[in-house]
Amino acid sequence: MACYCAIRSLYIYIYLFLPCSLPHRAKELKARLGSILQKPNWNLHCCKIGKNKPSLEECLRWKESFEKLLSSKYGLCAFTAFLVSEFSEENIAFYFACEDYRNTKSLAKLPAKAQKIYDEFICSDAPREINIDHETRDITKANMLVPSPSCFDLAQHKIYMLMAKDCYPRFLRSPAYRDLVSQAKPSTKKPWQEKKA
Repeated sequence: MACYCAIRSLYIYIYLFLPCSLPHRAKELKARLGSILQKPNWNLHCCKIGKNKPSLEECLRWKESFEKLLSSKYGLCAFTAFLVSEFSEENIAFYFACEDYRNTKSLAKLPAKAQKIYDEFICSDAPREINIDHETRDITKANMLVPSPSCFDLAQHKIYMLMAKDCYPRFLRSPAYRDLVSQAKPSTKKPWQEKKA
């Protein structure tokens, strides 16, 4: 475990602090460290917040739809941890950065927020570059000329669909999710008392 933490710290340092002028080197190191850092049970640690753990019913609800997974506090936590273990956490980070951006009340803050999101996730040498096609990247870049609350909508939709069709099914098949379900205890609340996740 100590070795894993040291390697993970090294990865975080490289990922966050390596100069953007060396994106190919950062991606190479990220790929090499990826196989070492694959920890199928990592998301279990994320979901154990204090003594509260997701109930069996809540864990099983995550299989019903991607929306139900994202709307659950524990589901989002477990899914994010899964993405971290696969080095694709930029997808969920971008998705929620766009949600935050779209909900910005002050129009005066939009240009600075838009530029930050673009620099972090969209531009070709972004430190957390998301996997989108050139057409989507070009449309998003054009939208940056006059940032509006919807300027990232197309890119966000593409990333949402990528997560829903690729990452989400892999999460449900992962040993970490299966372990979480097998260790979860049935809810002690009656069905009518249980809050919908």
